[in-house]
Amino acid sequence: MSIFNREEIIDQNFLDHVRLGHFPSARTNIHLSQTNIRSSELISLFESQIMSRHMDLKARILKNEGKCFYTIGSSGHEGNAVFGKVFPYTDMAFLHYRSGPFFIQRSKQLPESTPIYDIALSFMASSDDPISGGRHKVIGSKKLNIPPQTSTIASHLPKAVGTAFSIDRAKDLDISERKLKTESIILCSFGDASANHATALSAFNTASWVSNSGGHVPIIFICEDNGTGISVPTNEHWIEQNFSNRLGLQYVKTDGLHLIDLMIKSRQVEHDCRINRSPIFLHMKTVRLMGHAGSDVEVGYLPLAEIEATEFNDPLLHSSRILIENNCLSSEEIVRLYESIRHQVNHVFDATTLRPKLESSEDVIESIIANQSSRKIPKQPSAKVRKDLFGKEFNRMDQSHHMAKLINYTLSDLMLRYKNTLLFGEDVAQKGGVYYVTADLYKQFGERRVFNSPLDETSIIGFGIGFGQNGFIPIPEIQFLAYFHNAEDQLRGEAATLPFFSKGQFTNPMVLRVPGLAYQKGFGGHFHNDNSLTVFRDIPGLILAVPSNGADASRMLRTAVREAYENGRVVVFIEPIALYMAKDLYEPKDGKWVFQYPDLDEEIPLGEFSEYGNGKTLTIITYGNGLYLSLQAKKEIEKKLKKKIKVIDLRWLSDINIQKLLNAIGTCENVLIVDECRRTGCHGEGLISNLLSASNKHLNIRLHAAEDSFISIGIAATATLPSKESIIKHGLELVNG
Repeated sequence: MSIFNREEIIDQNFLDHVRLGHFPSARTNIHLSQTNIRSSELISLFESQIMSRHMDLKARILKNEGKCFYTIGSSGHEGNAVFGKVFPYTDMAFLHYRSGPFFIQRSKQLPESTPIYDIALSFMASSDDPISGGRHKVIGSKKLNIPPQTSTIASHLPKAVGTAFSIDRAKDLDISERKLKTESIILCSFGDASANHATALSAFNTASWVSNSGGHVPIIFICEDNGTGISVPTNEHWIEQNFSNRLGLQYVKTDGLHLIDLMIKSRQVEHDCRINRSPIFLHMKTVRLMGHAGSDVEVGYLPLAEIEATEFNDPLLHSSRILIENNCLSSEEIVRLYESIRHQVNHVFDATTLRPKLESSEDVIESIIANQSSRKIPKQPSAKVRKDLFGKEFNRMDQSHHMAKLINYTLSDLMLRYKNTLLFGEDVAQKGGVYYVTADLYKQFGERRVFNSPLDETSIIGFGIGFGQNGFIPIPEIQFLAYFHNAEDQLRGEAATLPFFSKGQFTNPMVLRVPGLAYQKGFGGHFHNDNSLTVFRDIPGLILAVPSNGADASRMLRTAVREAYENGRVVVFIEPIALYMAKDLYEPKDGKWVFQYPDLDEEIPLGEFSEYGNGKTLTIITYGNGLYLSLQAKKEIEKKLKKKIKVIDLRWLSDINIQKLLNAIGTCENVLIVDECRRTGCHGEGLISNLLSASNKHLNIRLHAAEDSFISIGIAATATLPSKESIIKHGLELVNG
């Protein structure tokens, strides 16, 4: 037997040690008679531990045969089966990838469950896999309240905190759409190495911050500490020293190799968390067997003696000793059980190798968007209700207003209509946002629906995802576009992927408002004038909205919230800061950039652009601030050419219908794309290639984008950006050759 084949060695060693009665010493000495734990409970847990182990062993064999994929397993972490026993399946669990035993044990709470078959299908990447449909090796289940997680490195922690935070909030607000019971708590497991990740630290801090501020965050952070992150060891005392004295976070340590101790401590924290509604850090010491994953060769970075010592600390050997000491099972019965489960697992895994796989692009992308359009949209609020809410402002709503005011009106009406909406972010409550876009909302709806977040973008989006998983339609705000990059993985790696990895069974609807883009003359530099939307361009399923005027902003925001409500969509709503207060278009006090508040039922469907003019000499395609400048340029270009031109405002940057756009261009051959974002990676790049590939005629296309530069401060703030003058110049050059 090769020293490199640790799975065979571990398998044989278990049988040999059990037969010989050769067991590792206990770190905890608690006899079953000292507890109210039944022997049948221990046997059930042991059975789940063995099942998980044989799944790992069989997966390694099948991987070598090319029939199995992504063999990261749970060996060494079999103790987490206890959590599947102690916590009811109504408690949502956000798990890491070594949670096979938990999944198996929780499945026993629902007799119709088939955990071996379900996990086998996932290992085999079969399209029959009930959670991901073959898109990834995922631990998850709709009926067991386990949102799917893949190779999460702490990225699931912020949304777990958000979900926990949502439970009591949903109860207080009596949200009929809530999915979790009022007494529910949240479980969130991760490894010791992941506890160092900035995303994890964000979650711990936020949970403590909310709890210390008097809020309820009923979450149990389960740190499964095996002492290593792939090949990097964790200091033995690091986790305990780091988390045992954190403000607002109760710390409990348990022996993950001792089923009885683990049961006692788990029951303790389950009771404390459910009663106190406060976060708990459960530190479970364990080991890792068979390396990080199937491709990881431990002997390449660890001494063989250390590997063998760890293998002798096998949780299954510890559990076997406990069962024998407490007269639950004999050594012969353990061996028979072990081999019986091996046969069962092998039979099921072999059968699943023949199950169908995803084959086409259409099959793979089918679940990127989860269509839930059967959900009934709430009725519009009555005039009386609206008048009571707006007060004196109600009589001003028929007047023309700038974008900031119209967005403010829209948010109020949306929150009236959709009782399950929440608005939160930095400074959005009492202050009303740094641009006062959310002014008065706190007074209108109270602190349970409009509240300030900690200064942490990761937690803001985590809140959004978590609230969305419990029936809310969250409307979080990132204060500036430049700040979003602190948390982009929460959008890309978590929010946007959930429908994809769950066959549309799980969604986290959200409308993320982000004040952004440039043209704030003399203010803030590139921290407040981020003119790049590149990060949003390639996120599948994401809706990206960029309104250019207040009336469109109102209509588009209504569409965004409806899409989140009906179809569970994730929407990023970019609000051009420079246009918030804009009133004039061509000259001071002309009042041509203020608009009336649209009727409540008016929306702008996804992908619908607007056209200004019907000229055929030149077509300008743009969005956001680009429309404002292009309309100014249009007036001058038409004077010089003595011909009419057309300007198209895209509005929805994620849903551009190229064929409709070509139809709008019509017979016009000269197309100028004005993109206020940096040239490299801007939407204009994609537009050019898509228009040229789809068009059956000659198009003379030019891209006029911002320079590949950050934004300066002072009078040079717009120097690198398109301007009215530069648009005129490019437009005339394009027409005149």
